[in-house]
Amino acid sequence: MAKKIILTAAVTGAVHVPSMTPYLPITPEQIINEAVKAKEAGAAVVHIHARNPETGQPTSELGLMKDIVKGIKERSDVVVCITTGGAIGMSIEERLKAIPALKPELASCNAGSVNFVFSTIADKLTEPKFDWEVPFLKNTYDLVFANTYKSLEEYITTMNEHGTLPEFEVYDVGMINNIAFFRSKGVIKQPIYLQFVLGVLGGIPATVENLVYLVKTARELLGDVSWSCTAAGRQQLPLAAVTLALGGNVRVGLEDNIYLKPGVLAKSSAEQVAQVRTIAETLHYEIATPAEARALLSLKGIQNVDY
Repeated sequence: MAKKIILTAAVTGAVHVPSMTPYLPITPEQIINEAVKAKEAGAAVVHIHARNPETGQPTSELGLMKDIVKGIKERSDVVVCITTGGAIGMSIEERLKAIPALKPELASCNAGSVNFVFSTIADKLTEPKFDWEVPFLKNTYDLVFANTYKSLEEYITTMNEHGTLPEFEVYDVGMINNIAFFRSKGVIKQPIYLQFVLGVLGGIPATVENLVYLVKTARELLGDVSWSCTAAGRQQLPLAAVTLALGGNVRVGLEDNIYLKPGVLAKSSAEQVAQVRTIAETLHYEIATPAEARALLSLKGIQNVDY
């Protein structure tokens, strides 16, 4: 049987701002629609952030997140991965509160601290739509995306308690060592699932050589674990092709890249999912359904969430 590839769509994120593209989903209804479209295009997993529906600003407001994930569940069986990264500058409490409240099947778990800089976007906004956009972007030049060992243990323990699988976001190679430490300490009690994120300013650059090195290091320190990869901006599709060649799963979406090809904005994350699906099927991979993704990642099932 052909290998099953899990495609993930990160549909809005907390980096890009509304002035960059008219297609960025902002309201709960828009995010729900994008998630459903991504699943129909082939995504087995959708990665979810919430935004203020009036301004598009990233928010940790629990009611909005619940509306989004409940709306997705009512219309689709896609696996929902709730962020605990939130947005740059949010507190640990803000970032983590959705896990005990909603008990999702899957949640992001950032595997270490990193300079996460996207201030250069502000230089390209000649006519920002909202007052918050430019200060938000520029502020990242003087912020560390903090994920200390103490907070990592709290994230992992909380997810263990509520049956939520951590999806470890790995921005640089040292973060693999962090994960290995927590496994050796017995804090990690569930299967390990890695999401390599390449190309963030402050993290590891998005190159073929770096992805191969990340995979090699993960295998040496963690063994044969499940992994996926995404790359920021223009490297998204080329690194997706390399990921598939290496047998990994793939994440795409407007969180990571707002373009479909050079100079052409993607109208939805579903368009990017369809691109990667074509590559995967050309390589004779099969695209995992949500049910197959649940089995591959040993998830607790949609019937056991609290939304």
